[in-house]
Amino acid sequence: MKTTHANHFLAFFVLWLVAMAAEAQGILSVQAVGVLPGNTPEENSRNMQAAIDKMSATGGVLYVEPTEGGYPMQGGIILRRNVTLQGAHGPTGRGTALPDRSGPTGSLFVIRDRQQPFLTVESATQVRGIQFYYPEQAWKDPNGIIAYPPTIRMSPDEAVQGVTLSCLTFYGEYMAMDFRAQAPHICEQILFEHCYGYPLGGQFIAIDRCYDVPRILHCHINPANMREFRRSFTPAVIDSVVRQGTFSYWIDHTDNAQLMDIFTFGVYGGIYLGNETYGQLTNFNFDCVGVGIHKLGSQWKNRNWQIAQGSIIANVGERIEEVHPILIEGMGHTSLSNVECFSGSNPALTTLGASWDFITVTGSATVIMTGCRMQGYKADTPIHASLEAQIHAIGCFDRDNKPLSY
Repeated sequence: MKTTHANHFLAFFVLWLVAMAAEAQGILSVQAVGVLPGNTPEENSRNMQAAIDKMSATGGVLYVEPTEGGYPMQGGIILRRNVTLQGAHGPTGRGTALPDRSGPTGSLFVIRDRQQPFLTVESATQVRGIQFYYPEQAWKDPNGIIAYPPTIRMSPDEAVQGVTLSCLTFYGEYMAMDFRAQAPHICEQILFEHCYGYPLGGQFIAIDRCYDVPRILHCHINPANMREFRRSFTPAVIDSVVRQGTFSYWIDHTDNAQLMDIFTFGVYGGIYLGNETYGQLTNFNFDCVGVGIHKLGSQWKNRNWQIAQGSIIANVGERIEEVHPILIEGMGHTSLSNVECFSGSNPALTTLGASWDFITVTGSATVIMTGCRMQGYKADTPIHASLEAQIHAIGCFDRDNKPLSY
């Protein structure tokens, strides 16, 4: 018996030493600051905000300790400068799962607030390895969809620079991450990587007024992202997301954007590249969309995009004449290399089974296409262009597998 008590004391002492060492290194469990699974959402949010405020001066990590079923949370939390929220997970593409009931588990925030964004970030912050869950969100009936505010947004009151959002998973969000700066404010050096979800408002990431290399890397949008806990969205709900007419990835007023390995499924638009943008988009797949890439340009100097190694399945919308894998407007240049399009039906949602064309170009833009394969379109030609546009196709093939010269 004495040996057993001694062992228990030793184990407790070791855990205490570990906790003290972690705190000394700037790592603090959210449970240690009063964020607990049995609390009300208001209590948890209030306690976490107090801990963040205290930690901001020195910097540090609030560790979202895994717990069964997660932490109920209210919104309106501000992640102050120099603070990191760290969880235990990489992106969980099909969801974590409780063993005895439907729902995710682990480093998980269960969000109950319908009025406020859950998390507003300031500069020099990081959010990593966390899941965000909206249990009241509809997944069967589109009439029950809740238009939640963004899960994560930049501070609207100041410039925000140096933010890392990594290995995050969203369940039931309406919009995941909103980094649209309001003039005169800007955002810079924003990194989104390995983030998964399916936004019921159609927008996953939006960036505006970001003038120093924003990066969107390895992000995946899919309505089956809650399959492990039996909440896959129905075709009716996915159809309602398409009707929103929004784009999964949306950027404007942005310099030299870097987008790599991004995926979306079952939305109106894949990516919107606004009038005041330039950059590179590589290794992508936009599946079951109405418009895959919508690129605009306001002038000639640097409204240019290099787009390569991608696949677009454009087959949803109201009218087939409005379904375009690639839509280019205005001025500027677009280089398309090894981009293929095909189409068909998919039981996950309502489809038209085809696109209208491969590419529509209006305005006076210039476009060069190399190694592109064009399938699944209904129009007589895969290319529609205004008289002012200049297009060259090299080593490309049409739906009959014949070389296309243009």
